[in-house]
Amino acid sequence: MILGFYGTICVACRAVIFDDEGKVLLVQRSDNKRWVMPAGAMELNESIFAGLCREVREESGLEVEAAELIAVYSDPEKYSYESWGYEYQLLSFVFLVTRWSGTLVRETEETVDAAFFHPDRLPLDVPPLYLETLEDVKEYKRNGKVIVK
Repeated sequence: MILGFYGTICVACRAVIFDDEGKVLLVQRSDNKRWVMPAGAMELNESIFAGLCREVREESGLEVEAAELIAVYSDPEKYSYESWGYEYQLLSFVFLVTRWSGTLVRETEETVDAAFFHPDRLPLDVPPLYLETLEDVKEYKRNGKVIVK
C-alpha cells in the first residue's frame, strides 16, 4: 500500500500572530487568493515547532522566536478533506506566536499579499476555520488551557 492511497493523517501547524496594536497577521494565498493565517504541513525530519517557524518564514518573512500551543484540531467531521485526490484528516497544532522579529514581506512564492488586520475588520473571504481560530485564541486567553477539538 502506498502511504496516503486510501487516506492519511496530515500533521499541520497554524500561526496566530498579533502586532503591537492587536491586529492579526493574514497572508493571501497565491493559489486561491484567500486570506488565511500562516499555516502548512509538517515536513519529514522537522519538529512541529520547526515546521511552524518554516511556514511563517516562507509565507511572511517573519521569524518566530517563541510560541504557545493553544489548540489541537482533529475532529474528522470538520477537518477531513479530499483536495489531494484522496481523503485525509487534518491534525493541526495551533500556536499563538508570543515573540517574533523581522519585517513583513508582502509577497512570497506562496503568497501574493500579507497584512495585519483588526480582528473585527477582516477581509470578507477569510475561511470559517480561521474565524474559529480567533475565537479559540480568546478562549485560551481567558482560561489558559489548550483547546482540543
